Amino acid sequence: MAAGRKPGGPRTGGRQKGTPNKVTADVRAAAQKYTTQALDTLAAIMNDPTKAEAARVSAAKELLDRGHGKSSLPVEVLHRTAFDDLTAEELLRLAGALRG
Repeated sequence: MAAGRKPGGPRTGGRQKGTPNKVTADVRAAAQKYTTQALDTLAAIMNDPTKAEAARVSAAKELLDRGHGKSSLPVEVLHRTAFDDLTAEELLRLAGALRG
């Protein structure tokens, strides 16, 4: 419990609600400089047939999450070596499942 605060009493000290955390904002700004490079790296892993299937699926999922938001439903794992083997209908179904 915070010093000087009685159980059930009002909160005191700290940032007021809605005030941005400067450290978090600074870290976010620094990380955003690498967005394009990070997306390129994920795409390269996803498209590299020499990479492990799990790494390729993980990279694809991260790209979809960034582009379309995280899915609220679990995604069925496809036991294939590449997304190239999927039909257009399967790709659309997978994208729909990821969108929720």
